[in-house]
Amino acid sequence: MSGNGVADALEERGFTRVTRLDMDHDVAARLREFAPDVVFNALHGTPGEDGTVQGMLDLMEIPYTHSGCTTSAIAIDKELTKAVLVPAGVRMPKGKMVDSASLYEGDPMPRPYVLKPVNEGSSVGVAIVTESGNHGHPISQKAEGPWLHFDRLLAEPFIRGRELTVAVLGDEALCVTELKPKAGFYDFDAKYTDGLTEHVCPAEVPDRVAQAMMAMALKAHRALGCKGASRSDFRWDDDQGEEGIYLLEVNTQPGMTPLSLVPEQARQRGIGYGELVERIVADALDDAKERAKK
Repeated sequence: MSGNGVADALEERGFTRVTRLDMDHDVAARLREFAPDVVFNALHGTPGEDGTVQGMLDLMEIPYTHSGCTTSAIAIDKELTKAVLVPAGVRMPKGKMVDSASLYEGDPMPRPYVLKPVNEGSSVGVAIVTESGNHGHPISQKAEGPWLHFDRLLAEPFIRGRELTVAVLGDEALCVTELKPKAGFYDFDAKYTDGLTEHVCPAEVPDRVAQAMMAMALKAHRALGCKGASRSDFRWDDDQGEEGIYLLEVNTQPGMTPLSLVPEQARQRGIGYGELVERIVADALDDAKERAKK
């Protein structure tokens, strides 16, 4: 959906040779055949967001949108992201890596807490473990949960409050959106199923909180070395004011679907979808020129 939306927008804006390419094992050979001026990377998760595709394109000397190989490899890994951002002054929940099998023996920290794979996106495999235990109390090997599919997980204290997100385009934070799932939390289904989540854009939060969140997203974007567009996801404990803002993760390949948050925030700033796509492409080409000079 992201790829088709991007391709349609580029064609509508006068780009004369736009090729749609689904990821497969022959991707390198097909890219050599197409010889593109630039690749718009519309992949999410692995291998398109973790540095794998970026490294391939670097080796092929083909310019591409969004963040580079090193940034992508760090940002997809929540443990590495903390190692970069916390020393840079970005507030994040304290967490610890746990072996999945150990969860059957006992909780890694007081409930409620959050379990998430260390290197996935789109809330894949995320669970909130509460006192009542949404996946069993205690967690059992028969219970469905993300620990069944990943050897290691990141455990973090659950931050009560509100779910918010900030997009950064180029070197500018756009605005703050609040996400209100109709049920449960902002999981994979809530993100990609129409009608399951209400987007409040701009979020109805105090201006000082919005500005602090935008400044934190921009700091994270710069500290990680992100390019093009990124999106930082937050939890805000509204009982604590600015001290209750916690950055959860940075997405280096934000979605570009009709339900996606970056296009929505861009519209709020007067940037249409077609202009947004063209700006991301232009940023990639400019970055390639700068690297060529070096």
